[in-house]
Amino acid sequence: MPENASTILTRLREGKARFVRVVWCDNGNVIRGKAIHMDALTRQLEGGEAVAVGLSAAQQAIPVVADAVAPGSGLGPVGEVWLVPDWETLQMLPYAPGQARVMGEMVKNGQPWPWCARQFLKRMVQRAADQGLAIKAAFEPEFYLLKQRDQDSLPADNMPFAATLAMDLHQEVVMAIADALTTQDIAVEQYYPESGPGQQEISVRYTDALAAADQHVVYRETVKAIAHQHGLIASFVPKLFEAHAGSGCHLHLSLWRGEQNLIPDGAGGLSQTAQSFTAGLLHHLPALMAITTPSPNSYRRLRPHCWSGAYAAWGMDNREAALRVPSNFSLPSPTHLELKTVDGAANPYLALGSAIAAGLDGIAQDYALPEPVQVDPGSLSEEERGDRAIARLPQSLAESLTALEANSLLLDALGEPLAKTYLAVRRAELTAMAGMALDAEVDLLCDRY
Repeated sequence: MPENASTILTRLREGKARFVRVVWCDNGNVIRGKAIHMDALTRQLEGGEAVAVGLSAAQQAIPVVADAVAPGSGLGPVGEVWLVPDWETLQMLPYAPGQARVMGEMVKNGQPWPWCARQFLKRMVQRAADQGLAIKAAFEPEFYLLKQRDQDSLPADNMPFAATLAMDLHQEVVMAIADALTTQDIAVEQYYPESGPGQQEISVRYTDALAAADQHVVYRETVKAIAHQHGLIASFVPKLFEAHAGSGCHLHLSLWRGEQNLIPDGAGGLSQTAQSFTAGLLHHLPALMAITTPSPNSYRRLRPHCWSGAYAAWGMDNREAALRVPSNFSLPSPTHLELKTVDGAANPYLALGSAIAAGLDGIAQDYALPEPVQVDPGSLSEEERGDRAIARLPQSLAESLTALEANSLLLDALGEPLAKTYLAVRRAELTAMAGMALDAEVDLLCDRY
């Protein structure tokens, strides 16, 4: 048997597993899985076989809008890849008794497959390690709890930001989500009702970059499953309601060397390394947004005066800047960076890996960080923003895709096969959703994100 086979089987038997889901997140950011029955898995592990699930190569070319291959993706009906479990991620599913989950990686001919998003993030983590840097991260998702009435999905409450009555109304489902996350070794830190009616935020602790992306997949699966069990719908769609707040999925990042956090300079500001990393994010942000805010629906949220980061600017505790540097109450401050132009349509492996590539380029090129913006950039005149080089970020997916197609740094980081297919998938979504009203977008995306 493989070295850890007996440990895997013992854990699954103790958890009374009957199926093990091997999970991946595709280029359209749909979480997908194939499940192996326990009898088959036992035969494979006890027989010394390598465990893998067959998968059509074309699966990485499926957009969110339809189960059809995106034109120009470079993938088609011919070709098989193998989804290989990363057994270190094995978890019993507290919301699905008898089932377990493990993250999968795509392999072909015994080698990592270039289209695999999880392996892309691993390459970017290694790129940082080659420079003596470790990346820690956490995604901070917002989501709506919805109730079904007739044919409409309506907010599950009508309460304002942080209202304790909203906590009481959703106590059962929120407690169940928090307990399920904790059971899966995810450290829950804070919870509060967000500003939209029925909107929630449950934040989790940062961890190593790859684990942070895995953790976000687990988070989304868990929230949606438990909401369903409580007769509710949970949705991470960036903009569900025209009149209410959109949902972001802010990305928190820190840079480490050994046990040292490299973000603070010791005097309340950013270290030189952190400044260059932040400058790299700002420099590449228009193109990066094709990966971090990759749906036509995303751009309904990214508006001035909406605390979503509509301008290429950074600031200390400035929630209107695309890059916020949060202060900290007790630790040497600041401790990390917050990229606000990220949402629930983004594949977490691609978003985090691309952000790492952009930041590392800032260090390599020694980009200069402009002065912090300590006002709402939208309150400045066009002339004032021009004088301070504060640019309006892309206002549509078409703009950000064009920027990505011209960005050699991010394209090279992704690699030609993944970049080509990713762009084809997102352009297929752009075409399919062209001219679509918000209600139609929500009907299409609500259950997918």
